[in-house]
Amino acid sequence: MAPSILRIHPADDLIVALHPLQAGEQVSLDGQSWTLRQAVGAKHKFAARDFAKDALVTMYGVTVGRTKAAIAAGELVHTHNLQHATAGFSGKQRDTAWTPPNLSNWTRTTFNGYKRPGTRAGTANYWLVIPLVFCENRNLSFMKEALQKALGYARTGPYEHFARELVGLHQRGATRQEIEESTLALGTHPHQPVPLFPNVDGVKFLEHDMGCGGTRQDAEALCNLLAGYVAHPNVAGATVLSLGCQHAQVSLLEQALEKFHPGYSRPLHIFEQQKALSEQDMMARAIKTTFLGMRDANELRREPCPVSDLVVGVECGGSDGFSGISANPAIGHTADLLVALGASVALSEFPELCGIEQELSDRCVNAALADRFVHLMRTYERAAEACGSGFDANPSPGNIRDGLITDAIKSAGAAKKGGTSPITDVLDYAEPITKPGLSLVCTPGNDVESTTAIAGAGCTVILFSTGLGTPTGNPICPTLKIATNTELAQRMADVIDFDTGAIIRGEKSVTTMGEELLALTLDTASGLAVPKAVSLGQDDFIPWKRGVSL
Repeated sequence: MAPSILRIHPADDLIVALHPLQAGEQVSLDGQSWTLRQAVGAKHKFAARDFAKDALVTMYGVTVGRTKAAIAAGELVHTHNLQHATAGFSGKQRDTAWTPPNLSNWTRTTFNGYKRPGTRAGTANYWLVIPLVFCENRNLSFMKEALQKALGYARTGPYEHFARELVGLHQRGATRQEIEESTLALGTHPHQPVPLFPNVDGVKFLEHDMGCGGTRQDAEALCNLLAGYVAHPNVAGATVLSLGCQHAQVSLLEQALEKFHPGYSRPLHIFEQQKALSEQDMMARAIKTTFLGMRDANELRREPCPVSDLVVGVECGGSDGFSGISANPAIGHTADLLVALGASVALSEFPELCGIEQELSDRCVNAALADRFVHLMRTYERAAEACGSGFDANPSPGNIRDGLITDAIKSAGAAKKGGTSPITDVLDYAEPITKPGLSLVCTPGNDVESTTAIAGAGCTVILFSTGLGTPTGNPICPTLKIATNTELAQRMADVIDFDTGAIIRGEKSVTTMGEELLALTLDTASGLAVPKAVSLGQDDFIPWKRGVSL
């Protein structure tokens, strides 16, 4: 029989409901019994003991809140009686002892990737078109329409076909009721064309709203980020569109490539409109050059590559009260397996590491890294507080509705994605991942801003957990969506790739699911499994604007 409640850590004084519990129901765990004073929904918590007002509350073995009122054992704990609170941290301790997981099933593991000179192997093969400033987005749109249609990458989805059916009904004189009763028949839309270049996964266009008008620091950060995309292992070459007068100058992009990606040698074609004979002349040259670059990129083939070439980002979005129990620990075990195999793993979203800073700083392999993590966390939080906010404001209404009632609770569960290995590097936004092992990467908690950042840092696959459901993807980095619960996996099967609900039901262990997820990750890296976000063309790209607009 599946368990109904869970205490995540022996020190916890909050108990999680694994399915809906009724008021007055009696539940037991580890020799303790409680009579519930209110109904407790699945994913929500009740008090394991009596609390006085202003008492600290523990979950995942760390402080996650402070009571706003007295709470009795068996009482529902929610935003009406609990507020965000965390323990202090210093970064001065070391605790890097680690027992790697059993690798007996993975000793000869490889993946089939695209080998690149001077860098790790890629898991995909894309061409990029990038504007340095929003003024070039119109030209970017023209290139996108022209190249994607002509080369066979344009998607004709079921909704365009459905809209045409509605037009046909109207033209045939259908009544309003007949149109309202029409249904969308998925899978009946026209056949997709075959790409002209079958070994090129696509040409991707990174539209954004930055490059000028903000701070010079934002322009520099943008160019650092874009340099990461240009030099990314999944990218064969890039075309850059510049106006000429913007803050994000071509020279900044070139400096970022030289600083962060020395020895970069793949094709990079830059077109500056204010130096061109005309817009038409520039566009013709940009399209022709991109076409020829893609023709060359089509000559590449996948080859066996060591797992140590992989850079895997771990991410979450639309999190729920099961995230830290099922999907995130499973991802964490996958992360530990990857680290043990010599790969790199990136844990990001610093607002969602709030409350477990001491544990993470203790795991840094030296004091300098620990101090840098502490500095980045405190600097980030001060910046948020200067705007009248703070890390405590991170949980969304959906997070709170589904059990993540303080940022510390959300963070303690989110950190499980990083596994248990020592932390080998700490990176600020747009700095590249260069070391094997687990890196902490400073990004926002916003899903797309974070996935945009870790892809720019060099991640070649992203493992993305979700409890509420999100279609988030990335233009160049295949993103696997991992559901925390089976109900979500079934309801949003069009966006979910992997279901960890069996952990909640007690049918599979975290270790088993982590190994299954590693197998899917390797198939994805080899091009054998295509994530739903890739199939849907979910190319989300949002750079982080850290400064104000001037």
